[in-house]
Amino acid sequence: MGKNILVTGGSRGIGAAVVRLLATRGDRVCLNYRSDQAAAQALADELNAAGADVFTVQADVAVEADVLRLFARLDERWSALDGLVNNAGILHTKSRLTGIDAERMAEVLATNVVGTLVCAREAVLRMSTARGGAGGGIVNVSSSAARLGGPNEYIDYAASKGAVDTLTIGLASEVADEGIRVNAVRPGLIYTDIHASGGEPGRVDRLKSVVPMQRGGSAEEVAEAIAWLLSDQSSYTTGTCLDVSGGR
Repeated sequence: MGKNILVTGGSRGIGAAVVRLLATRGDRVCLNYRSDQAAAQALADELNAAGADVFTVQADVAVEADVLRLFARLDERWSALDGLVNNAGILHTKSRLTGIDAERMAEVLATNVVGTLVCAREAVLRMSTARGGAGGGIVNVSSSAARLGGPNEYIDYAASKGAVDTLTIGLASEVADEGIRVNAVRPGLIYTDIHASGGEPGRVDRLKSVVPMQRGGSAEEVAEAIAWLLSDQSSYTTGTCLDVSGGR
């Protein structure tokens, strides 16, 4: 039987690949998006036409009221939430730390850290067996930047993903006996349009020679790792940060 799974930031890149994979495997998916309604609805329409069960909800995870509205929609639609993929994240143009102002720092942290925390909180409130839930799984999308630090490019982004790793480890321990598993994936150099947001669409091709496998990865490869962590096949895995980075 399929699961009820929320994917934040699901209109593009890794998020869209996750939505597509889960939906085609029979899960019911809520596709959350912040601003690109056309892309979100087009993906949902395509999948639903093929027999899937996908619906879209607009919400900015950096805004707590939006997150509460998002989860209220889930409560209306589903009797239970089985999985959360905390994928929504933002990246600004490349810069050394000396060129990053506090406004940019706060914006990155609001989405990548606070948004992830608030979504995780709301998921736990619904999943925890201590609160009458049936358990579930949370997968946080981190980044290999959490290990590498993002020097000369994205230190603020890297720092935010380091916080996501810490959240993953701490929350996994906190709710392990409440039927909830919490894990993270750390994608490396992946071909998505987030690099264009950083001002360098060709970044993966420029850097792929530093990857032991000598290539960039695909969003679909990351999606497979996320789907496994949500599945019953990973039932004894929690508190893990899984690198999907070609060995880098």
